[in-house]
Amino acid sequence: MNLRLNSEFGTLKAVLMHRPGKEIDRLTPYNKEFLLFEDVPYLEAMQKEHDFFTDLIKQSTGATVYRLHDLLIQTLSKREILEKLLEDALKSNRLTQFKPYILDRFSTAECATALTAGIKVHELKRKIPNLPNTELMDYAFVIPPSPNLYFQRDPMAITPGGIIFSSMKMEGRQREADILRAIFENHPDFKEHVKAIYPINGHENPPSIEGGDVIVLSNKAVAIGNSERTDEKAIYQVAKALLGDGPVERVYEVHLPKKRQYMHLDTVFTILDENLVLTYPDALNSVLQTSLYTLKEKTADKVHIKRQVLNESLLTVLEREIQHLEILSTADGNPDYSMREQWFDGANVFAIGPRRVISYNRNLHTNRALRNMGVEVLEIPSSELSRGLGGPRCMTMPLSRSRV
Repeated sequence: MNLRLNSEFGTLKAVLMHRPGKEIDRLTPYNKEFLLFEDVPYLEAMQKEHDFFTDLIKQSTGATVYRLHDLLIQTLSKREILEKLLEDALKSNRLTQFKPYILDRFSTAECATALTAGIKVHELKRKIPNLPNTELMDYAFVIPPSPNLYFQRDPMAITPGGIIFSSMKMEGRQREADILRAIFENHPDFKEHVKAIYPINGHENPPSIEGGDVIVLSNKAVAIGNSERTDEKAIYQVAKALLGDGPVERVYEVHLPKKRQYMHLDTVFTILDENLVLTYPDALNSVLQTSLYTLKEKTADKVHIKRQVLNESLLTVLEREIQHLEILSTADGNPDYSMREQWFDGANVFAIGPRRVISYNRNLHTNRALRNMGVEVLEIPSSELSRGLGGPRCMTMPLSRSRV
């Protein structure tokens, strides 16, 4: 495992996932919008659906599935990492005074759960009877939960040139990226293989970028969405790092409309094979502004890149990068079904190999259209997983694929 990916569809060898846990049970009708959810899922059913998804990946590919919570516990065995993550998690509510009490009374596994599922005042009091007086109500969060953590695609991205550790747009999700970075830079399975290309060392509060906006077009080209979650300055810095060290030669900045259905670039399209793309109807043509970054000059200590604004749609860009391009629309273009299935991420399928995908079972018309194109479609139950408004691609972070 060299933690480099040169395609979106090479046969899967290893993937990182997070089984939904107690953090989902923290959602209520009153806090769901604050925690970036539009619904309140049923955890037990959600876990069964996720377990089905995980087992299907193992059975259909033989790939290694790494579980985030297990990796986090192993990483937190280093005291300095535990202290840093705990300090940062408590900072958001200015409650760092509780840090020594948690370190003293919570096991490593309990600390890992606190970092993912959060912790409330009454839960601290149960473990720590001598907790100092606080004006906080018993059911207030000392550490807020991270219910979006099962969407592992967002906190990082692996490219042909290295790893982008996300700087999350929403402050409430930044801990997700911090956790993944701590794991990959310190866990013995990964730390020797990490080449971080973002954020730049020494840069505090870097511009935001999220993994769902990063799509590998080929070993030589990467597309990054300029969306409501990813800033232009971050794209420039990533492009500079990728072009300076290779093998990437072209980085495309794709300007997405600031609308919910275009939250990330992978809600616009996904690549299923060397010449097959799945997209929401008209989405490719509606993205009319793209920019191209290429290497201008590289000296011993500096990299200079140039940016060219292209008067081309994203579709034109893909036609140039992907030979003999075939486009398949969700629900085969039927406007009613396509709109309905796109709401449940019909275009956000997870490619486990060339023309082999995992898709939500509820997207019947899209799955039928895929099969008619010769794509093997493996379906997973989705009544609860889909409530977070993310698809199978969103829930998976591929770590290794066969080269294509």
